[in-house]
Amino acid sequence: MCGIVAASAHRDVSEILISGLHALEYRGYDSAGIAIQQGDGLRRCRTDGKVRDLEALLEETPLAGHCGIAHTRWATHGVPNKANAHPHVSGGTLALVHNGIIENHEELREELLSASYEFNSETDTEVLVHLIHQQIAGGADMFGAVREVAKRLRGAYAIAVVSAAEPGVVVGARSGSPLVLGIGFNEHFLASDIHPLLSVTNRFVYLEEGDVVRLSTDDYEIRDRDDSPADRPVKEADLAADTAQRGTYRHYMQKEIFEQPQAIAETLEGRIGADHVLPNIFGVGADEILKQVKQVHIIACGTSYHAGLVARYQMEELAGIPCMVEVASEYRYRHPVVPEGTLFVAITQSGETADTLAALRHANESGYLATLAICNMPESSVVREAELALMTRAGLEIGVATTKAFTSQLVALQLLVLELAQLANRVSGEQLAEWIRELNSLPELVGKALQLDGRLEKLAERFVEKHHALFLGRGSHYPIAMEGALKLKEISYIHAEAYPAGELKHGPLALVDHDMPVVAVAPNNRLLKKLISNIEEVRARGGEMIVIADTEVVSSLRERHGLVVELDTGGLLLAPVVLTVPLQLLAYHVAVLRGTDVDQPRNLAKSVTVE
Repeated sequence: MCGIVAASAHRDVSEILISGLHALEYRGYDSAGIAIQQGDGLRRCRTDGKVRDLEALLEETPLAGHCGIAHTRWATHGVPNKANAHPHVSGGTLALVHNGIIENHEELREELLSASYEFNSETDTEVLVHLIHQQIAGGADMFGAVREVAKRLRGAYAIAVVSAAEPGVVVGARSGSPLVLGIGFNEHFLASDIHPLLSVTNRFVYLEEGDVVRLSTDDYEIRDRDDSPADRPVKEADLAADTAQRGTYRHYMQKEIFEQPQAIAETLEGRIGADHVLPNIFGVGADEILKQVKQVHIIACGTSYHAGLVARYQMEELAGIPCMVEVASEYRYRHPVVPEGTLFVAITQSGETADTLAALRHANESGYLATLAICNMPESSVVREAELALMTRAGLEIGVATTKAFTSQLVALQLLVLELAQLANRVSGEQLAEWIRELNSLPELVGKALQLDGRLEKLAERFVEKHHALFLGRGSHYPIAMEGALKLKEISYIHAEAYPAGELKHGPLALVDHDMPVVAVAPNNRLLKKLISNIEEVRARGGEMIVIADTEVVSSLRERHGLVVELDTGGLLLAPVVLTVPLQLLAYHVAVLRGTDVDQPRNLAKSVTVE
């Protein structure tokens, strides 16, 4: 959440900053602003609303200069309005942008009020700019001031600062929130991730926890958390600047739904042979570690948590290994019992999710056999801090409501399940070879599921005027029902809940009537007859039933069971992935018909980097 862009160059940077903010819109935000050095002063422009609103203001009063900072804010402290928008200033000479939360901001604010500083916002961020200004007033330069202030902060932050007194200089710092340095030719940049900078450079330095950086047009200097000079590696990105374009699609989410066959194929590429999982795909020496696994703990948030729940069923059923799944925000505040031989698995799309990262750090001190990251961002904090890792290769995902990152996570977790089963000799060679053949067919099956798009667009009309919906599933498809409900509520703002179908009699059945659509996912498995009985219960109460069903079970569903959407799910291992696709399409088309902001739903952010 929130986005930072900063630049120092021999050319005007205003267009670079605004373009960078557009590239960061996918993270979610509710206000935007920019500050640029001009002559011997600073000029600032802010607005509540979108980057396009900021652009409109800049057309009326243009800003131009060779050094500046820009920001998109997602409100945490203080309502979304112009006064709370970044950049914040102090003394008219210093401007700062900030991602994260400063937990001790109240005591710092009291101290600054005593020192006669005035506050013009409700944010925790304004404390930072005044503290740095105070240090500079005492004789420090901006680089030294930021390093001193950083020592006093509790919480998470990524910041970028400019001062009228130091032309061409930007200072950045990070702890708990990501920040990358972009290296150009006689120009340098800072941003929350690489995507806003791909149009100006493909060379990046990923700042580490506690780093503070000073950059100008000609050079940069990094100090670590101990204030020692730090030499961080320069890495080249292979992403193109046009990766984030929608092309012919109406929304990024729609594009990303249709990119799933490719994302899944790339997640599998180079990781499976004809009849087995290839060695050490989770890191150097991983197989020797994974041979010792006796139990698995999976920690995640949101959609990634749903992926973990699917993996629990498959881990125990296919590999015979006990598996516990927990929400990261709960796990990090308790003291779990860690049995001998337990593997800790952190699932996160961004690799910077605050609760998941904190849980991983907790796990690194809790006696686990090893820690493993399933992630979509190779240079993220979670990947760097875990002992083992597997990248999901979903590519850039702009839509806040994740689609291809989720199905890629499911596939990565399936690789883990098969790898553990293979290493522990818990599965025959013939069965393993069959599962590998299934995985190879998955991109094609997902492609066929996408052909239901027109059918689901028509079906979405049934939801437009509804206020509630219920999703049902059994076994490993209960988490898929949870994901379907989450997608609908995220982007269409229809209240939707998921239940294990067997729990209908324990409360949810009281809600069922003709005005509440009920969606069930029906794979071809041993729980089918049980699920059909649950469907009968809904229909008997006048509920409108929609069943997403495997082709082979359609004959078991009669007309009285409701409207049936038929597709080939590919069997036990693949069905959770394939059945996810029609639920995504349904949610997307309902949201379009209701006229919501599909890619940037209200109150939500793409990367949740605060607690």
